[in-house]
Amino acid sequence: MDLTPQEEAMLEGRAGEAAKAALEFQVEVGDFFAAKDFVPVRTAHLASDPESLREAGAEFLEEMVGRGARFSIPTTTNAGTVDFAKAELIGQRDIWPKRARRILDSLDTMGAHLCNTCVNYQTIDQPLFGEHLAWGDTGTVIWANSVGGARSNFEAGPAALAAGITGRAPRYGYHLPEQRLATVRVDVVDVDLRGRAAWGALGCAVGRELNDYWKVPCLVGDGFKPTPDELKSFGASLASYGSVAMFHMVGVTPEVRTVAEAFGGREPVARLQVGPADIEAVYRGFVPEDDHADLVVFSGPQLSILEMGELAEMFAGKTLHPDTRTLLTTSSIAAAEAHRLGYATALEAAGVIILEGVCFYVMAPHELAERFGYRTLVTDSAKLANIVAGYGYNPVFRPTDVCVEASVTGRIAW
Repeated sequence: MDLTPQEEAMLEGRAGEAAKAALEFQVEVGDFFAAKDFVPVRTAHLASDPESLREAGAEFLEEMVGRGARFSIPTTTNAGTVDFAKAELIGQRDIWPKRARRILDSLDTMGAHLCNTCVNYQTIDQPLFGEHLAWGDTGTVIWANSVGGARSNFEAGPAALAAGITGRAPRYGYHLPEQRLATVRVDVVDVDLRGRAAWGALGCAVGRELNDYWKVPCLVGDGFKPTPDELKSFGASLASYGSVAMFHMVGVTPEVRTVAEAFGGREPVARLQVGPADIEAVYRGFVPEDDHADLVVFSGPQLSILEMGELAEMFAGKTLHPDTRTLLTTSSIAAAEAHRLGYATALEAAGVIILEGVCFYVMAPHELAERFGYRTLVTDSAKLANIVAGYGYNPVFRPTDVCVEASVTGRIAW
């Protein structure tokens, strides 16, 4: 790789032992992807949950602190494993809050913003068109690339940590203009796309067909008018099912204004069509083993204040079924506003447990299933439904109103 004098100085250790180790790691990553050089990045966003990092990750961060690691650019933390105020209520083992505290203490010492959110773009760090970032969570990256028009690859935990220390990332993949051109045309025909679940189902349908990090779909349809939260659900689902890091949506996303511009004058390598039957097939593909809901979870990504307001209205005056636990995860920022506006009061009055700074799929959900006998999990998050099956759950992905009904009746309507 071509290095600047500043980068050469880092490799020589003149910026400290931790910066030297971080850049050495990044050079290896850059060589693997045939990057020619580094690109300065404005911010980094990294995994901080002990469910993913485990003991080795906690020890690694403590070692980096001991080597003098400090972030040189704003660095935010992704959703965590533990809401410290409710870990006992949820039934998590003591190891998780203890390990979470060690991890967060290390990142705090390095200078991170401990926001613990997978929607940093909705709270404290909106990506700007054309800028370069080093973000790690798949949902944040696809939002940055597609909705913000910024540039980032999926940076794994150590790679995002290194970028936060050095302030740069290898220039490959979605940092390059040519990689950002569309490759697959997706015609969306006669699909009712109202609600975050419908957009999540669309992301699932498209993602399963692509299943390739290097493919960029361009969605074409009449009158796309998604809300930011619907785009959030679509992107998170598309990234989860398809490993896709970027999409174009003509008339919505900022990088292209026409289909021809999306493809840069090239022909699509493939064409897909998604209709109502494809969306229905996504829902029907998540088959409940019986009609009882053990858990209903609104999570993955964390809910915005607008989504919490919507759920507060849907749960108002209702009482949850005693044999069905209902969880909602959000950022601490949205939770504070939900309390101020009365949304949290309405949700908690119904029996919904509001968790801050976490997403369910990184809360060691396999242990909760073993401890409490949870099996059937109902959710309006396509992303969560995709992930929790690997933790021993029977996921049932359904529209939001069906999930609310399951919370109240304990039963799955369809």
